[in-house]
Amino acid sequence: MNTSHFVPRRLRGWVLPLLLLALWSWAAGALDSPLLVSPLAVWQRGLVQLAGGELWQALSASLWRDACGFVLGAGAGLAFGALLGASRGFERLVGPSFHTLKQISLFAWIPMLTMWFGLGEAAKIAFVALAAFFPVVLNTCEGLRGVPREWLEVARVHGFGRWQLLRRVIAPAAAPSIFTGLQLALIYTWLATLGAEYLLASGQGIGNTLIDGREQFQIDLVLFGVVVIGLVGFGLNSALAAVERRLLSWRERTVARY
Repeated sequence: MNTSHFVPRRLRGWVLPLLLLALWSWAAGALDSPLLVSPLAVWQRGLVQLAGGELWQALSASLWRDACGFVLGAGAGLAFGALLGASRGFERLVGPSFHTLKQISLFAWIPMLTMWFGLGEAAKIAFVALAAFFPVVLNTCEGLRGVPREWLEVARVHGFGRWQLLRRVIAPAAAPSIFTGLQLALIYTWLATLGAEYLLASGQGIGNTLIDGREQFQIDLVLFGVVVIGLVGFGLNSALAAVERRLLSWRERTVARY
């Protein structure tokens, strides 16, 4: 029996979170341990953080680092990926080196970044930018390489210039892959922002909220930080998905015609 028919479509995404919330409440009461507090205690801690302004200060600092790193890394990734995808000569020249560098763990770059930029904001933003760079490069290159050759030949037959070819053929065909790279970059940069705040110099940020909770043994503060991190990540991903649907709505109209 398909039980999904008993739940309205709009509410199906809430089933698992509500079940987890119920399980969390039950476990907190059954275990009665200082290592696990109830959702109500986390909610109350959140109200305190919100009323005192600590949440907004931490969240704004983290989002600022995330935005700066994303813009820098994604911008560089788009340019480099376009070169790799458009020029076979450039790909043969630097492609092997790039594909070697992308295998290196992101956290392995931290010692070098700290030597170059220190332990402050510059190192954190550089670390976040690096997280955005590689997925954008790979998906941009793949998107450009995946443009059907037949489309290019038809466009040339119709006398398209370089700008028309780019705007009306190449960019629309490569856009879905590029947006996939941007979506991955947005996820990775948010994770990298938290990692940078946790591993580099202490300062304001939601990652430092987790550190404060751990050092003060306030599990409600730690769990509150985890919930905020998850909600922000979900919000960022949903926002970019909405932008993608709006900008690529022409694809749905084209498919509907056929």
